[in-house]
Amino acid sequence: MPVRACPALLIAAPASGQGKTTVTAALARLHARQGKRVRVFKCGPDFLDPTILARASGRPVYQLDQWMVGEAESRRLLWEAAGEAELILIEGVMGLFDGNPSAADLARRFGVPVLAVIDGAAMAQTFGALAHGLASFQPDLPFAGVLANRVGSARHGEILRDATPAGLRWFGALPRGGDFELPSRHLGLVAAEELADLDRRLDAAADALAASADTRLPAPVRFEPGATGERPRLLDGVRIGIARDAAFAFLYQANLDLLAELGATLQFFSPLAGSRLPEVDSLYLPGGYPELHLRALAENQGLADDIHAHHAAGKPILAECGGMLYLLERLTDRDGASAPMLGLLPGEARMQSRLAALALQEATLPEGRLRGHSFHYSRLESPLQPFVRGSCPNGRGTAEAVFGHGRLTASYIHFYLPSDPRAAASLLRP
Repeated sequence: MPVRACPALLIAAPASGQGKTTVTAALARLHARQGKRVRVFKCGPDFLDPTILARASGRPVYQLDQWMVGEAESRRLLWEAAGEAELILIEGVMGLFDGNPSAADLARRFGVPVLAVIDGAAMAQTFGALAHGLASFQPDLPFAGVLANRVGSARHGEILRDATPAGLRWFGALPRGGDFELPSRHLGLVAAEELADLDRRLDAAADALAASADTRLPAPVRFEPGATGERPRLLDGVRIGIARDAAFAFLYQANLDLLAELGATLQFFSPLAGSRLPEVDSLYLPGGYPELHLRALAENQGLADDIHAHHAAGKPILAECGGMLYLLERLTDRDGASAPMLGLLPGEARMQSRLAALALQEATLPEGRLRGHSFHYSRLESPLQPFVRGSCPNGRGTAEAVFGHGRLTASYIHFYLPSDPRAAASLLRP
């Protein structure tokens, strides 16, 4: 298979909250409006940023990660994108060098130059020192240049530009206080489906970028082919019901693609809209924000009865994080409001004001070994003992419990199902 070339950038920053998603989305929307085919990826495990980036580009967004996704699969995804796209954008995660693997690791491995977004709101010439540090901290890092975000005026932007070291491309500046800022909550950005004016925000960000920044396409990057091949149809004919709405929105597109490639028929339903459980063989309850919808979930007794009957019939259920909280006897939000949930798992959970866990996880199940991550603000108390615990490849103490109850498997871990397709099929096969 031939090597493919496509212009590409990895948009990174010194830290979280600098505006990576806004800039990545603005670039994607700007070039998509010009008729270019734009493919966007997200570095690391994230569900919320991809919903924004998919709206901006008009194409599904996939994760890239050398551990959770794997180097070979990441290579395949980039190579396939290079065959159809005129621009590839990759949004980094946290700070450029944070984590193991980091966004910088990904940029080096695949030769994608870094565009560093730096919040310049409270600095002047120090901007240049920060830009120099990002570009030179690892001498083998491909580095394209910098873009200043939240700039106070045209003159402020000129000061930051003049402070940028020679040899670094100045990509321009985005103004402070624009009406394109993206709102967030405790788990990250508000999802695209919840922002009625998202397209207006994206267009405004693209307009601001076009007016103030250098938006020429970057140089092409050569992408080597990755391994391809058809997957065995281990779920042929299996109907999988998948909860998907504002309460259950944390779904990897790669998970959905995998289940379909394995032969499953995917049937989506909304617990918030009062949906009854469709006629399905298996049930997938992903993570999300059940704590923000306590009353609606508690009042959907018809669905509760259907899920109880599904479980009593010995049919598979896979529940992740928020999906697991929905299965408990009770859930309490951060303000102390509480409501009964399904009661299929003994115990209850309470939302905390502080982060309870953030870690990559690998769980060795009877069905196989699945990788994923955990990210939650709730604490769970249950008399049920886990049958296995996850482990963190970076040596963190986080070891998320995996609970089993008949054909029900539940955990705080958001599983990346392509990490072990056979294990994924076994969990959801009747």
